[in-house]
Amino acid sequence: MAARRKRSTTSSEHHVDERWMASYMDMVTVLMCMFIVLFAMSTVDANKFQELKHSLATGFGVVKTQKVDTAKGVVVPPDYVGKDGEMTDASQKAALELAELEKLERQMNAALAAQGLQNTVGYDIDERGLTVHLVGANTFFATNSTQLTPVAQRVLAAISGPLNTVGNQLAIEGHADARPPQPPFATNWELSTGRAVAVLRDLVEHGHVAGTRVGATGYGDERPTATGTSAAALAQNRRVDIVVVSAQPDDVRALIPGLVAAQKHAQASAGGTGQVG
Repeated sequence: MAARRKRSTTSSEHHVDERWMASYMDMVTVLMCMFIVLFAMSTVDANKFQELKHSLATGFGVVKTQKVDTAKGVVVPPDYVGKDGEMTDASQKAALELAELEKLERQMNAALAAQGLQNTVGYDIDERGLTVHLVGANTFFATNSTQLTPVAQRVLAAISGPLNTVGNQLAIEGHADARPPQPPFATNWELSTGRAVAVLRDLVEHGHVAGTRVGATGYGDERPTATGTSAAALAQNRRVDIVVVSAQPDDVRALIPGLVAAQKHAQASAGGTGQVG
């Protein structure tokens, strides 16, 4: 009995002595993790750091850099930055709104490009929002007609998808050239309004855009974008604009044109001289 008791005690003591291995392995694991973290913190991507440096310098107009700013995003004019170097609340919202409008523009252009129709529309972003210009000699409407052409129907089908990804109100604005209309239209007011309604109906009935989001307005020939009586000028004024109306407050929307101008200036400088300053 004594011998059996002794063997049992020796086995138990041997098991107790090996417990230190569990603590040791835990400590080694923790040390390994710590060294991995330290190594990761000590490694800096030099190229990305330089991109960030040039982006901040040119975007805030602090210094003139000698390399092109390849970072993507909204260029912020110095006037939109507070004394502490931070963007004001309104300028932050304006920058975000501009980025969203530009994203929508890219989505529509990609949808049109997939159909080979990317050159049939134009875009503008201002304090109102994003304007899609449906312009063309006979691309959308024939002379003295409110009937959508087959090309116009394809264009509207392509852009209705991206338009349904946002909840903005859509202002559809019809225009006519300065020539007197022919029957059945008594004035260019009826002609331009009829064109706007034709676009509205197509977006709602075929593009599944919610009717609560859209409205049609006719401006006759009172808001021309081109002067003269050439065929090109008449076609430019015979158009329908789809305005994706910004939902931001007036003070925020008022800053968007400045952001657009700063962005165009930065792009022109980069393309013309290879430098952004």
